[in-house]
Amino acid sequence: MSDATPSEEKAATTSLGDLLSEVTRDISTLMQQEVELAKAELKQSASKSAKGLGSLGGAAYSGMMAIFFLSLALWWALSTQIGGGWAGVIVAVIWAVIGLVLYRMGRAQMKEVQGAPQTVATLKEIPETLKRNEENR
Repeated sequence: MSDATPSEEKAATTSLGDLLSEVTRDISTLMQQEVELAKAELKQSASKSAKGLGSLGGAAYSGMMAIFFLSLALWWALSTQIGGGWAGVIVAVIWAVIGLVLYRMGRAQMKEVQGAPQTVATLKEIPETLKRNEENR
């Protein structure tokens, strides 16, 4: 016969209740550590995301300013040919068409969004699974 390992010796000399208590305590400790790890990871991700969003916000503002001044330049260039009032109307109509195109594209893309269909399907299965478990008892 071979010598028993320390785990085997402990299992042979410790009651089942004590072993289950130890396993429960270890699982609880593991879960607490996993939650703390998740919190730390989420905090780090949130910090990086905030910095990235700040940069994107600055880029959006810069882009809007560039569009604004390019629109003024177009208005000014057209006003030398056809007058300031009509040049303003032409620039406004150009922006209205661009806005309409972007609106329609965005609306079409939003209609394609399905959310989280797999998660919804899985969540719908949980009550049925619990019912089957209750029936088998």
